[in-house]
Amino acid sequence: MADAAFARADLPGVIETVIRPAAVLGIAAATEILRCLESHDVARGGVWSATPGMWQRFDRPWDGLNGMRGGAQMVGSIAVIYDEPRRNEITIYKVSITPYGADTGWTVERLCDDALGWAGLTLRTCPRADLKAPPRADPFHVPAPRAAATLGAWQTSSY
Repeated sequence: MADAAFARADLPGVIETVIRPAAVLGIAAATEILRCLESHDVARGGVWSATPGMWQRFDRPWDGLNGMRGGAQMVGSIAVIYDEPRRNEITIYKVSITPYGADTGWTVERLCDDALGWAGLTLRTCPRADLKAPPRADPFHVPAPRAAATLGAWQTSSY
């Protein structure tokens, strides 16, 4: 169902699981889940923050000043691609659990089931697609900065 989980060296304690074969939400399920994620958005007193490409689950509604996160902690995120493999479908290809999420009992399956449940699905029962090529570049992955040139590498001119 899922490849082995691996720890991210750049984010200590975060566990990522690549979902293979990828889970695919058909049009009806995708529509219902997106509707429910929107109605349970952190801006509306819910626990989800869904953007194109990423669904984030928090432990409680945001309670900070002016709609900010406040004391809410993210438990995990689901990486998705819209309109893949076909128009109006959604592919789930990676799930991450934060250290806080793992400490409070969240697993990849529990996080996915929490979102998929609105369409009567679980990660186990969700239709699958064997993606031959990796999904498009993750829009939330920022490449590590390249090593900066050292002063010794710079040539100076005397005037």
